[in-house]
Amino acid sequence: MPKCKEEDLDWKRFLLNRPYENFDPRKYLEYRLFWPYSSGMPGQWMSHQIDTVHWFTGLKHPRSVVANGGVYMWKDGRKNWDTTTAVFDYGPSDDKTKGFQVVFTSRMHNGEENPGEIYYSNGGELNLMTNKVSSKGGLSAGSAKAMNMQPNLLPDVNLSDLAIKVAASANTGGDVLTSAHVRNWMECTIKKTNKCSG
Repeated sequence: MPKCKEEDLDWKRFLLNRPYENFDPRKYLEYRLFWPYSSGMPGQWMSHQIDTVHWFTGLKHPRSVVANGGVYMWKDGRKNWDTTTAVFDYGPSDDKTKGFQVVFTSRMHNGEENPGEIYYSNGGELNLMTNKVSSKGGLSAGSAKAMNMQPNLLPDVNLSDLAIKVAASANTGGDVLTSAHVRNWMECTIKKTNKCSG
């Protein structure tokens, strides 16, 4: 940070429409730790996981969200939380008896670098750490009978076996994933719509 000097950059442009404050190289270089330069965990990570929920369900937004957290570990002057838990409630706004919850939790208290993402249903689970769909936890025949319901168990699927490989070597032509990504980018550029996925 000592090498980061105000005369080497445009601090006023960095601030944009935010209230003026004196140059701080740490806020410039580590802006993700400071409000109002970043929203922290919600904007950096949670937004991507919640995007996945919207893709899977077709829902545009939750009915409600409750979140809590704080700076519990890193007492280094940061303003954005190092620990967050948020509970999202989804479903029809006119029928509270139908719906589901999504729980996002993130903490910076140890160096575990393998984030987990698991989607549960009464049919089983979609585990994005193992890339497997399984009937684990699904509604078995015995449990279903006791509640006068039908069993609901997902078939086991290894999603890695279905993966389309991206061609990364030279002169191989195009692969499905790269072609779809470029097509999406071109459509967004031409139509100037908000349909961009990346």
